[in-house]
Amino acid sequence: MTTTGVRVIDRDLEAAFDELTPTQMKVLEGVNSGRLNKQIAFDLGIAEATVKAHMTALMRKLNVHNRTQAAIAAQALAHWPRSAAR
Repeated sequence: MTTTGVRVIDRDLEAAFDELTPTQMKVLEGVNSGRLNKQIAFDLGIAEATVKAHMTALMRKLNVHNRTQAAIAAQALAHWPRSAAR
């Protein structure tokens, strides 16, 4: 894949992250830290079922199929220079 192709993908990923709600971002941070849904729920003071609902929504927005892919996407965006992604 060319550098331009990578930039387009990262721009799409960055746009998807911009669509996440603050709570979805907190859930994603928990997943990225390797925490279980139950642990994330406790930390955020919400039900485990609510964490699962947020996970489903954020995975749909990020166009990923599992929590590992979501964590990888979060790490990729965190390490990608903002100026290069635009």
